[in-house]
Amino acid sequence: MLDQRVIGLSRRTLVTALAVTASGAAAQPRPAAPPTTITTPPRDFGAGGAPTTYFTDPDVLTVDPAFDGLIQPNTSIQRLWTGALWMEGPAWCAEGRYLLWSDIPNDRQMRWIEDDGHVSVFRSPSNNSNGNTFDFAGRQISCEHLTRRVVRYELDGSITILADRFEGKRLNSPNDAVPHPDGSVWFTDPPYGGQLYEGAPDIAGGPSNAAGRLKPTLGQPGGFVAGRRELPTNVYRLDPSGRLDLVVTEDQVPDPNGLAFSPDYKRLYVISTGKGPGDQGAGGKGDVHAFEVGADNRLSGQRLFTDCMVDGIKCGPDGIRCDVQGNVWISSNAGRNVGYSGVTVWNAEGKLLGRIRIPEVVANIAFGGPKRNRLFIAGSQSLYAVYVGTQGAAPG
Repeated sequence: MLDQRVIGLSRRTLVTALAVTASGAAAQPRPAAPPTTITTPPRDFGAGGAPTTYFTDPDVLTVDPAFDGLIQPNTSIQRLWTGALWMEGPAWCAEGRYLLWSDIPNDRQMRWIEDDGHVSVFRSPSNNSNGNTFDFAGRQISCEHLTRRVVRYELDGSITILADRFEGKRLNSPNDAVPHPDGSVWFTDPPYGGQLYEGAPDIAGGPSNAAGRLKPTLGQPGGFVAGRRELPTNVYRLDPSGRLDLVVTEDQVPDPNGLAFSPDYKRLYVISTGKGPGDQGAGGKGDVHAFEVGADNRLSGQRLFTDCMVDGIKCGPDGIRCDVQGNVWISSNAGRNVGYSGVTVWNAEGKLLGRIRIPEVVANIAFGGPKRNRLFIAGSQSLYAVYVGTQGAAPG
């Protein structure tokens, strides 16, 4: 018969041995998770940041398996530059191999050159330009808040005013523009330039300066003539003949902002953002609408494409682009909801495919690079880029 003390000792020894084994197993290093924009501390997207990518960037998220065919493995999101106040209107110049964008409050346009990543001031002042694009002839088109007009920079450097009035009334503050192969230019005209930060408020008594306390001429160049909001927030088509047609009314899409054609130009997407300065009604709801484009350029079949709700979070849309397969890439401004600002990607039926998380609210996006397979992302103060597995449709 065994001594009970021996049995007890054996049991104690066994328990101790198991505890040591368990603690040793717990101490074994686990594979490190790549840092993301939602970790604490968040990842450093700059050139000096730690490596992040094992196979796909941890902030490029697949929601539907179809997204795996649109992303590029073994590449990472990069912050290319920072130093703006509010970035908008990124556009790719294919011939010059540079990206152009607007820094609206700083009243300048900036340029990132592809060969060495150099960033410099491209145009200053810019009349608080917002959206930019390039037409099929390679000419830059810009929407100007301050002067309430759409202009084209000709190849000889001169400027052509494409539109500044509709039916004799001044435009509000053109926001985004897209060229059409037939030579027309389509653009939105919300009121966001009617504020001190991005342009100039109305004259005293106007919708964005009803009490008349603001002085719209302060800080403006000599000869500047302040205006007053006169038109609803509409979408227009500028015909090659010079005729300006109203194509989407404020009743259909209030506060229209970003817009894009499908690759076959048979569908037009229009973003309705939030309530703008001087709005008398409810304003936009932060959603995206789709219209069918007829052979006569008339729009029909309006439908809600997406309300931009993801996981119960409003991913406020602003800028929009399509890829060559017809998928829709939309910028996301989710405010303080960390991890939801960046880019959302949808198929042509409005199904969410994936997301790209950026540590800043995002106003706009553009496809670029020599192969047009690099997505440039205009964060509020910084420029980001990531290679993708598809190409952007259309110029600019």
